[in-house]
Amino acid sequence: MLASLYSGVVTIWNYETQTVVKTIEVSDMPIRTSKFIPRKNWIITGADDLIIRVYNYNTLEKVTQFEGHSDYIRSFAIHPTRPYVLSCSDDMSVKLWDWEKQWNCVTTYEGHVHYVMAVTFNPKDTNTFATASLDRTIKIWNIGSATANYTLEGHDKGVNCIDYYSGGERPYLVSGADDATVRVWDYQTKSCVRVMEGHVQNISAVLFHPDLPLILSGSEDGSVKVWSSNTFRSEAVFNFSLDRVWALAIRKGSTEISVGFDEGSVVFQLGKGEPAASMDSNGKLIWARHNEILTGNIKQTLEECVEMNEPVPDGQRVMLPNKELGHCEVYPQLLQHSPNGRFVVVCGDGEYIIYTALAWRNKTFGKGLELAWALPSGSEYAVRESLSKITVFQNFVESASIKVASSCEKIFGGVLLGAACTGGQLCFFDWNSSQLVRRIDVDAKRVIWSESSQKAAICTEDSLYILQFNNDIVESYIQSNGYLPEDGLEEAFEFVDEVNEKIVSGIWIADCFVYVTSRNRISYVVGGQTYQIAISERPLYLVGFLAKENRLVLVDKDAATFTYTLSMDVIAYESAILKGDMAAAQALVGSIPSDQLNRVAHFLDSRGLKNLALDLATETDFKFELAVQLKMLDLAYELVSHSESLHKWRELGDLALAEWKTALAEKCYLKSGDLESLLLLYSSSGNANGLLTLGSMAVESAQFNIAFTCYFVTGKREECLELLIKTERYPEAALFARTYLPSGVDRAVSLWRQQLAAKKHRAATFIAEPFANPELFPEYTDAIAVEDTSRSARGGYDSAKSRSVSFEAPAPLLEVSSSDLSRSSYAPPPISPYETAFSDHMSMEVNVGNGSIRADDLDDLASISISESREDPNAPPSRGLEGLSIQELEEEHLEEHPEEHFEEHPEEHLEEHPEKHLEDYPSLKFKSVEPVEPAESEEKDEFNNVEPVELGDEGFHTPQDDATPTKKPPVDIIFDDDDGWE
Repeated sequence: MLASLYSGVVTIWNYETQTVVKTIEVSDMPIRTSKFIPRKNWIITGADDLIIRVYNYNTLEKVTQFEGHSDYIRSFAIHPTRPYVLSCSDDMSVKLWDWEKQWNCVTTYEGHVHYVMAVTFNPKDTNTFATASLDRTIKIWNIGSATANYTLEGHDKGVNCIDYYSGGERPYLVSGADDATVRVWDYQTKSCVRVMEGHVQNISAVLFHPDLPLILSGSEDGSVKVWSSNTFRSEAVFNFSLDRVWALAIRKGSTEISVGFDEGSVVFQLGKGEPAASMDSNGKLIWARHNEILTGNIKQTLEECVEMNEPVPDGQRVMLPNKELGHCEVYPQLLQHSPNGRFVVVCGDGEYIIYTALAWRNKTFGKGLELAWALPSGSEYAVRESLSKITVFQNFVESASIKVASSCEKIFGGVLLGAACTGGQLCFFDWNSSQLVRRIDVDAKRVIWSESSQKAAICTEDSLYILQFNNDIVESYIQSNGYLPEDGLEEAFEFVDEVNEKIVSGIWIADCFVYVTSRNRISYVVGGQTYQIAISERPLYLVGFLAKENRLVLVDKDAATFTYTLSMDVIAYESAILKGDMAAAQALVGSIPSDQLNRVAHFLDSRGLKNLALDLATETDFKFELAVQLKMLDLAYELVSHSESLHKWRELGDLALAEWKTALAEKCYLKSGDLESLLLLYSSSGNANGLLTLGSMAVESAQFNIAFTCYFVTGKREECLELLIKTERYPEAALFARTYLPSGVDRAVSLWRQQLAAKKHRAATFIAEPFANPELFPEYTDAIAVEDTSRSARGGYDSAKSRSVSFEAPAPLLEVSSSDLSRSSYAPPPISPYETAFSDHMSMEVNVGNGSIRADDLDDLASISISESREDPNAPPSRGLEGLSIQELEEEHLEEHPEEHFEEHPEEHLEEHPEKHLEDYPSLKFKSVEPVEPAESEEKDEFNNVEPVELGDEGFHTPQDDATPTKKPPVDIIFDDDDGWE
């Protein structure tokens, strides 16, 4: 939409999105007129600075500019075929410009004695044009003559606007003037046909609608009036409260009107834009083109296309041969067949006419705004004569009159007579007794009844409601009471379904409601489920269904015909399912088209009939979903075997595991790459070889947490260390090696120090290396020897048989804290297994069979403790320090420290010392176990305060470990970091 503004700016709007597409700053003076020149992609503007400017509206480049007149420029007219532009001005002249001659002025037309306000070409004779002037006259000119052909006089004041009628049968010209009247002229007889009054101030714009028999006028009183060009009566008035109207425009091929006001612009639509068309059950289509009535047989056309082996694809226009059926005396706004197809009603201009469908003979007529047919007969109908009166006719004779409580805006035919009243109420009346059957609070736009008369679809502005009509209840009530309640019977209707869509048209096919939405979606609803048939590229309106051809028939606003496939067998099958008639449904299965089977399967799935849905489904993905839901694992595996969908393999693996099909679960997890699930499967089933393979797979896919777990629980200490080093987790590598693989400590600590040094972290200077500082690690040589002895004793990794029941983490060779690795004289206090277990400062935690690792920020040398879990109480006694068993060491330790026993068994302490209260032991649960003081002759470990012990069957043990025997925990490793560990 092009808008020229008083500010000197021209804007191009996308009125659908309400956004400015282009802006051109033309002048500092007001712009009174601008026009598109579509053939050249130009915009021409006329401003109060007397300059005519031309722009390319794509590039916004100025094509040319020149002085056009000696006073304000008022209007332009663009010749439809030749390179001519007419301009008129307050200098009382009209000029003809030729853009192929460098915009030279070809002719100047003079004759008016006041401002020339408007100029326009005659669309039927483009060699003539008309002008309107404030001298109260309209002049008709010929391009080749500078003198006017003749003058039309009649207005009492200055004429502001004019427009030609583009239709073929009437030589009309309309004008608007400061006398607040609109006049229609016959320019052939040079006479005034009609004067239309209704505005109260100057009329600034008038237009003939190019397609509809309408005249539009805009006035400085702020209103836009719509007049009938047939009756010249006022049909509608619009007032948008935006002050004075200055301009009107109509979008060709539509009913969209744009209006320019003082305070802005408005685009609105006249009417509903629906075509006047109807089709009977035999495929005979009737539509109106202005006052002409045309007909064609869509069913016959489709059959001929099939015979010629040229079937019409869905959504493609059907080139329907047509012929003129007759002429209508009123302009058709509604055209509709009777239910039996024998009659056709035409409504328009406040009248209705009923014709015979075959011969197009006038059967009856009368005054009425609209007409509605009764179902199922075709001889009973109702006419809305006014806002308050509805008349019922039977066999074309008036039989009853219905007066509604409030203004009736629309009526609907069907089993009951529907009336949409102001206030958002829909009233249903009985055709015979005229009694109110039910009042529903809904603002209905359409009411469409099913052929069975049992269901009704009520369409509102944004929703569709489907109701069940209980006719038996209504008849029973009338028989019992003789009449219905004054406010209707609430039980007459029962809610069935709702669809949140704006419906523009719809029809019933059995129990299926087919509809078209405002978004051009063609869908149907059945059994509470909605299914999309297609999406149209243009607005379409349903007019009928051909059962034999399985075709929906639709038309656009110009009555062009389109069809879409909808199988009647599918509808019948779904209806039988809804009724619970499984035998009838089974009999129809063979007749369902193969391309519709999957759609039917989805319908069955929505009804909970998954086995039937699986039998009919043709889409592999959908069949897989059904097989999974039905737990048919073999079928699901067969369907997914050629699929690359990791999600499906994982889904099937989870189902197989839930059903204890571990072999199938393993296959699925391998296909899906679900390493987490494989870890669970292998670890719970004791599959050591699987864990080793999984570890390699995890390394390749950079899932290092899983890889570490696999190697750790299978005793692959070297692989664990290499993995930590590979991922540059040098602090963890150093601690791991210090505990489980002493031979790797030097390498890990060296890499750790290099990493810290690269970051210029001064902590690098405080980390001691066992090789460079042997005095700080007196037990290091013994640990190396123990590692070699342990490796020889184990003979490598134990066989799968030895771990077929449960996996145990490697026994830690030493218990260490970060002070072991520090040159600082400060040694942090020992961290007991109890305190470690409840620490709140750990960002990394490793809990494995009989070992645990906990750490804070390793780069800052926060405290780290690696502690050993308890010995299995059922295992044979291990030999520890000085040949004593672990049990003997524990007893000896408890003799020296009896308080530790009571910390674990406070009830015994209270029995022996009843005077003591439990409050004396506030930290029983978390209190540390003090280390055993070594004998005077033995050397203390100044860093750990832990006695070195001899190697038993499971490695080193300390008195602290044996003091609190516990059950070995399951494997659980957690790394909290962003570098590939989870």
